[in-house]
Formats: sequence, structure tokens, C-alpha cells
Amino acid sequence: MRRRSLSQPELLAPAGGRSQLEAAVRYGADAVYLAADRFGMRQRASNFALADIPGAVAFAHAAGVRVYAALNTLMDADDLAALPAYLEALAAAGVDAFIVSDLGALSLARRHAPGVALHVSTQAGVCNAEAARVWHDLGASRVVCAREMSVADIARLRADAPRELEIEAFVHGAMCMAVSGRCLLSAAMADRSGNKGHCAQPCRWSYALVEEQRPGEFYPIEEDVRGTYVMNARDLCMAEHLDDLAAAGVSSFKIEGRNKKAFYVATVVHAYRRALDGAESAEVVAELACASHRPYSTGFYYGRADQSPERDGYTSTCLHAADVRACEPTGEDAWRVEAVCRNRFCEGDELEALAPGRAAFRVLVRDLAWLPAPDAGDPHPAPVPVAVANRSAEAYAFTVDEPLEPGDYLRIRRDVP
Repeated sequence: MRRRSLSQPELLAPAGGRSQLEAAVRYGADAVYLAADRFGMRQRASNFALADIPGAVAFAHAAGVRVYAALNTLMDADDLAALPAYLEALAAAGVDAFIVSDLGALSLARRHAPGVALHVSTQAGVCNAEAARVWHDLGASRVVCAREMSVADIARLRADAPRELEIEAFVHGAMCMAVSGRCLLSAAMADRSGNKGHCAQPCRWSYALVEEQRPGEFYPIEEDVRGTYVMNARDLCMAEHLDDLAAAGVSSFKIEGRNKKAFYVATVVHAYRRALDGAESAEVVAELACASHRPYSTGFYYGRADQSPERDGYTSTCLHAADVRACEPTGEDAWRVEAVCRNRFCEGDELEALAPGRAAFRVLVRDLAWLPAPDAGDPHPAPVPVAVANRSAEAYAFTVDEPLEPGDYLRIRRDVP
């Protein structure tokens, strides 16, 4: 089981579905946060059926990983009426904490699941010690910092808040134009409430501007034929500044991304795990460049957060090539891999392998073959030698000169000449 040092902050990872959960656990998370099919802020994520939560919790706990259930949407009367059954089911499943933002939800959690810890969501906007103290007095054991807080603000909160109250802060992922996520744009423009988990992300849309006169005041706008992305926030990346957050009193480092796929979760969790375990910052930064991301910034931690008004787009130095599902030795310094194709790769290509606990390493693809799926007419089809793996979601076999394990990922580096 994974045991976190008392002196080291917790690494908290998103688990938008079962594959993301498995990736987070395998690549080094100390805890994960997830949601059932209601009450979570990411309703577009795969999420978990309520009946599947016990199995997810058992899987995580078997690896020594804690599980926090998000119940942090804006709650109306109908939500509160349905919430007790969810609370009781989640408690019976063994979740370690509820993430809440609504006082009614907190009250019901104390009544219907008194043995489960309570964490106060960033949606609650806790940005001072007095607010933190009130939540603590009501039974919370942790607050998630409002995202507009600076490192200095967090240090001040830590100094003035009850010592036993834990402080969690985001270190990586998408930033909301409305800062801590308390946004009305989506409800107003798309009739989808972001505060109830259905954000349509209108802050990422392009806008055509009509010039307005404001004497003595100017706001820089970059606009092309598509418009401008004036509300488009950059992604957060604090990989090079974790010591500052730890010194300020943060006890849990949170990665955003319950809408992300397992490859993304594995890449980012692996990078931050490496950072916490002492890897060089250059390695960690290069690893995070492999994940699909908007331009990075340090959010509000050292001043005003940056926007990307010129465009909304993602970049990465790598493409997800394949998921390893089996690997067997075939001779000295040779292993036969079976993997599910995600993006095109070829015989003779040099791929990068992402494996827990070590820096990414390169493997050469040799003896590539397609593995047709068995059917009634041919229950044991023979491998078909090919020059290119280009059937997405289908299986291929090939030989490499380094051992791999099921659950490892292979990627194609884009920045190699």
C-alpha cells in the first residue's frame, strides 16, 4: 500500500471514470476525487454509476489510495431531497470524504454519513481564515482554497486558521474565467448551469467585438477573422513551485481534470509524482508538455492570472500511440508486446514508454503485426504482419528491447526531427 510521508503533501488526482481511476492509482496518486451520476461539477465526465462506487473504492483502497466524492454543485430543494440516499450509499461504499460547497449538503452529510470527512470545495470561495474557521466549526476537516488566492494569501490563511484544518490547493489544469467556478455565463447564454455541473464553456468561445469608447481607459484585444477569445484563461501549472505551496501550508496538491482521458491523467500524475519524489524540474516540465494543454501559467499564485485572447487551442509535444495490455519475454533483451492502438505508428518507429516510478524511456517497434479480433468464423486468427498500425482501438503486437507492463502507455514524440 502507498503511504504518504507526514511531511509530504498529498497528491490528489481526478478520476472521471474507471480507466482514469486506474491510471491515477497506478501512476502515483495518494488520493483521487470522483463523482457519481449526480451532484458533481463535471456532469460531462464519464463519472460512476452509484452501484459502481463500492468497486472503485475497493480498488483504490487496495492500493492505499483515498477516495473523495464530489457533491459540490449548487443545490436546490429537489437536490437536497435526493441527497440523503446518495450520502448513505457513498458512506456504505467506504469513501473517505465528501467534497461539498452547500451548507445544506454539509448539514445532511453530518446527519446521514457522520463517519465521512467533509472537505469544502473551491466552489465555496474560501479565501480567508475566518471563513475557514466557520467551516471547521461546522465539521469540515479540509478547505480547498479559492482559486484567486496567492501563495501569500494561503500562508496568511494557514497562520490564522485552526491548525488541524487541512488546506488543499489546485496545482495543475484548466482555469475558469470566473475564477473559482462561480459562473453565470453558461446558464445565461446556453441555458446550462455551470454551477450545477453542466458548463458549456462560453468563456472559450470566440467573440466579435463592437468598439466602445471609454475615455482614458484601454483594454488590449487581439482579434482575427474568427473573433477574439478575451475570456479564455490559460491552464495552471505549478510544477516548478510546489515548494512555495508546501511552505505556505498546503497539505494536498490537487490536479484538475475529471473530463480528461486516462492518458492525460497518467501523464500529469506521473509528472507530479516524479516532482514530489525529487526529479529534476526540467524533466517534470518536459513531461507536462507531453499532455494536451492550453498555454501554461501560474494562475493567481504570484499575481494576476494570464489569459489567451488570441486563440483557444491545445498543444502537446506527444501523441498517445497505444495502451499496453500484455508483455512477455521472447529471448535475451526482447519482449513481445500486445497493445491497443490509439494513434498511427509504424514498423521501425521509436516510441516513448510511460511507466510508473521512472522517467519516460524509448522503445523501438519491431516485427509489427495486427491482431484481428476472433469471431465465430475464426476463433483463433493468426497475427497479420503490417508496416503500419492504423486501426484505432484495435490490437497490435510488436517486439521491443525493454520490458513493459499492462497499463503502461506508449506515445509518439512530435518534437523529434
